[in-house]
Amino acid sequence: MFAKEDGGGTPEEMEGLRDGIDAVDAEIVRLLDERARLARRVGELKIAKGLDAYVPSRERKVLDRASDLSRGDFPKAGLEAVFREIVSCSISLQAPLKIGYLGPESTFTHEAARRAFGTSVDLEGYATVAEVFAMVERGEAQHGVVPVENSMEGAVTHTLDELMGSPLKICGEVYLPVSQNLLFKGTSLEDVKVVCSHPMALAQAATWLRHELPHAMLEEVESTAEAARRAAEEPGVAAVGSSLAAESYGLEVLARNVQDARTNATRFIVLGCSWAGPTGKDKTSVVFSFKDRPGGLRDALSAFAGEGIDLRRIESRPSRRRAWTYVFFADFEGHPEDEKVQRALAKLDEHTTYLTLIGAYPEIPPPGGPGA
Repeated sequence: MFAKEDGGGTPEEMEGLRDGIDAVDAEIVRLLDERARLARRVGELKIAKGLDAYVPSRERKVLDRASDLSRGDFPKAGLEAVFREIVSCSISLQAPLKIGYLGPESTFTHEAARRAFGTSVDLEGYATVAEVFAMVERGEAQHGVVPVENSMEGAVTHTLDELMGSPLKICGEVYLPVSQNLLFKGTSLEDVKVVCSHPMALAQAATWLRHELPHAMLEEVESTAEAARRAAEEPGVAAVGSSLAAESYGLEVLARNVQDARTNATRFIVLGCSWAGPTGKDKTSVVFSFKDRPGGLRDALSAFAGEGIDLRRIESRPSRRRAWTYVFFADFEGHPEDEKVQRALAKLDEHTTYLTLIGAYPEIPPPGGPGA
């Protein structure tokens, strides 16, 4: 008679469960091989027709369908992560795909690019937002990932300015909660003499640093990745950065979520040569300037209200054409192929001097925001 293990099971039961898991794993591998074969054939057809390997609308449908098929035993967040990597591998089988992002490695934009495309594609960091745009425009990268707004700090103006003059379109979006962590080579807060990071990261963690490390000197560097590099190489130096940076540079996470705001998140956009097809739950982005008359902005925005379209965001920027003139960036629900969106854009055009569609893409609910 075998003694029962914790939970009331026997060794035979445990062995049987493990045999069951092994059998399931074997079936998963067989099905993944079959999926890879199908994906490779899809890639051949795409190449023959001159189509892109990355299709955001199709990817969104695959992820949503996987979530809908789940009976709930496997966590939905984990399920999406698994299928995100499956899709990433499938894309890599169809065609080489290079993704440019605002670098360097181990920054939040790098993490957002991994979340958007998985790890099976070629991810390359660039020094500036302008360089990411340029690489995609020249065809040296098929897509780009750049930050566009932060829930606490507002718009990333460099990105908006580039969107104004670029032929590229927004074909996807990613929301990434900003989780700042204290990274260190050692295991004791008492050994931390210097804390370095990007100025924004230090500002986001200012209260925690003041309370927990009042003795440490704060030092600004060009990126959270550079801070992690220094923490890995210089005794007594800690960094404020992401868990990805800790993983990349072999650091311990001494404290998690040291940022002052617990709801801080950054929105990133995926750039491509064309916008995404409709999924039924989409977002469209436009840039426009309205006629210079009293009530001009109200008249322009009435185009959306008249069709019952929810305006997700509006932001103004200097036009860079004439002093004290402005353009407006707007994100709203729907896709340019939707009839009500077409009517709204036609009405908007009547009240504007300039109107350009800069993107359409599957809508992702923001963390902690409307629709989340």
